[in-house]
Amino acid sequence: MFKKILYSLLIGAAAIMAAHAAPVNEGIINNSFYPYAKGSPTASGIKVGMVINAENVDSVKDYLDPATYLFVKNGDTEIHVGKTTNFALHDSYVEATRKFSGSTKLGENPGQIEGSKAGRPFPQEPSLDDPRAGEKLAWNFKNGYNWGDSAAIQPFYWKYRDMNSGKVERTVKFNFHFLNYTHRTQQEPFPAITPNPSGLFRGIYVQVLEPFDIKNTQLLIQRFEDDLKRDNAYLYLGFQRRVRRLSTGQVTDAFLGSDIMIEDFEGYNGRISDMSWAYKGTKTLLLPMFNHNELTLDSETHQDDDGYQVVAFGGKGGCFPNVTWQLRKVYVLESDPIDPDHPVSKREHYIDAQTFTIPRNITYDRKGDMWKSWLIGQAHPDHHLPKNKGTGVAIDDAFSMIDIQADHCTTGQFKGIVDPELTPTSKMTVQNLRASGS
Repeated sequence: MFKKILYSLLIGAAAIMAAHAAPVNEGIINNSFYPYAKGSPTASGIKVGMVINAENVDSVKDYLDPATYLFVKNGDTEIHVGKTTNFALHDSYVEATRKFSGSTKLGENPGQIEGSKAGRPFPQEPSLDDPRAGEKLAWNFKNGYNWGDSAAIQPFYWKYRDMNSGKVERTVKFNFHFLNYTHRTQQEPFPAITPNPSGLFRGIYVQVLEPFDIKNTQLLIQRFEDDLKRDNAYLYLGFQRRVRRLSTGQVTDAFLGSDIMIEDFEGYNGRISDMSWAYKGTKTLLLPMFNHNELTLDSETHQDDDGYQVVAFGGKGGCFPNVTWQLRKVYVLESDPIDPDHPVSKREHYIDAQTFTIPRNITYDRKGDMWKSWLIGQAHPDHHLPKNKGTGVAIDDAFSMIDIQADHCTTGQFKGIVDPELTPTSKMTVQNLRASGS
């Protein structure tokens, strides 16, 4: 009974706050969340079921990001085109956008935002005439519905591969957990977990299960609601049985010898205020988005009682997920680090306009040369695990980080589960690092 009363009070409070917000045009909501309601995008020369390879890629170059075009042109991989599908986010997130986005605005300086309680902060179509359009897109990603309010990936297989020989040099098995403390819309409590004395926005907890030499290595990232505050990041090394705090520079080191920085997680894992953001335009592009249950899967890497199998990989060196790609409305966003000593000169983010996930990233080194290609395949939740059906979460389902200059890659195979029971707040503490590592 108490829970129901508290829930009603929270809803009432949200309604009162919303009553003071400027209304958001329903056309803006529909355009932002249902871009394919009037039909799927089309592109000259591209049809569902076709295979794009080295012979025909030049005819569809305009619908691929530059790195994907090069891989296909070189014969490293092929693109199998699937049907554009509706990745509708959960109704609660859309409704929160109606309530709160009308009173949301950027602060005076980058990293400052006012009025964003839940939902998409800026559902309006970006404009090239708006000098802060890129920053608004970055906020839409940060406060997005990326893993919903909480989720777990367990297990999560990373494979380090030589791209030329195809040799798998190392396999690391993880569990990952994500928890939003604020901006919650679907899992109780919402819009925020209380008490939250530190003002946390989000927690990420990582635990290594295998191999033995790094077993129980753990990572904890605590991000604050105030974007200007630096993250708390802790690493527990199993063989040392000690927790140490990571410095800012260490989030751009190779994580556990892979091709991935901590800052790369999910497409961008950092503060808005650490980058300069520039909106570069809206395009129709092919993105790796698909129905997991319709793929030919990997029957060797993972087996469990419910019969779940992870995405298979192929192409040069086994660096490319065997998934289908579909035409999507995409926002092109560029981020340039504020720190002049940052190892990256810029990233190009190819944001799916409906989900605000980032299925494609291209990273450039300090000389401005193309360095890494980051792909995160998105699976529709209604064609994945039964537990994920109806959650409205675009499921991160396969990744590939290719170091183009080193001919090396790290691939990721997921079992993503949207279940609040798997990620209690107790996982997001330093005490948990010590308890889980002992």
